[in-house]
Amino acid sequence: MRAVVQRVSEGGVYIEKENYKAEISKGLVILLGIKSDDSLADMEFVADKCSSLRIFEDENEKMNLSLKDVNGEVLIISQFTLYGDAQKGNRPSFIDAARPEVAIPLYEKFIERMKNNLGEDKVKTGLFGAMMKVKIINDGPVTIIIESKNNKAK
Repeated sequence: MRAVVQRVSEGGVYIEKENYKAEISKGLVILLGIKSDDSLADMEFVADKCSSLRIFEDENEKMNLSLKDVNGEVLIISQFTLYGDAQKGNRPSFIDAARPEVAIPLYEKFIERMKNNLGEDKVKTGLFGAMMKVKIINDGPVTIIIESKNNKAK
């Protein structure tokens, strides 16, 4: 599992066909890619790491505070293209990205875990598989990549 985590002053997702929108203020936008061989352990590792990342500035302007510490929100967007491989040719291959029957349950469990970690009202989402317009006002800029395959405890 791969998460591109961006510290934001605001973020939003808009889906015209579904008449859907979700917006956050200060917090994190998480672009979440799910790989075909990801497991519940991968999901738990990435969700817990995202929930606990200390990338918000304290009174000394040091990145020392977590989402909970700053009462921030999170916007989770599924993004299979994070597993696009463009090493050969110019058209990316998405063979490593999980098929919906694997990805959807892990995506839903990731959201559930984030809600458990942060509080239900702090978590907003896009819609899995939808064409979305995503607004990200990156604060810093601060962008961190978290990959579950780096979890040595497995």
